[in-house]
Amino acid sequence: MNPSNSTRQFLFQTIVALVLISIVFLYPFFPVMAVENGESGKVLAYLPFEDDPSSFDIRYTHSVHKTPVQESYYIAQSGEIVQYELAYETFGVGMPSDAGEGERFVQDEDGYKIKDMNRQFPFIDLRTGKVIADHILLVQGKEIELSTFIKPGSWVHLESESISLWQWMKGVNVLEQ
Repeated sequence: MNPSNSTRQFLFQTIVALVLISIVFLYPFFPVMAVENGESGKVLAYLPFEDDPSSFDIRYTHSVHKTPVQESYYIAQSGEIVQYELAYETFGVGMPSDAGEGERFVQDEDGYKIKDMNRQFPFIDLRTGKVIADHILLVQGKEIELSTFIKPGSWVHLESESISLWQWMKGVNVLEQ
């Protein structure tokens, strides 16, 4: 028995609808910063970006001279993470004493800043502090303590990527907590 034209048309429309739904749910549309466990690669959380360019800061207490440090980044069109500023209160071990080529060194009432940086990274790996550092991500006016979702002393991998609607729905958006 041959299927009728209406049956073929229904099957065709059903297949097209399923393909379109699959694309909407599975194609990576949403730019995010993925926060992964550096050892296992498991995604712990993601930070969706609404601004263009997408920007975030990492703030921590320096382990040697115990003063605040803030690193400022944005996500380039290429997906690379670009550091554009570094702010700190005092000179010390591990802190720069001058700006690099094309950068500006500024001293103000808050301390020291290196501005106009253009340091590009495909990702950022860091180890969260066990005792002092207290790493905090600053995104869209919110402060997210890394210690709330990863054990202090752990290796954290930050990388810009795009996720699908399905990943968005099942993932952990730390900006919503």
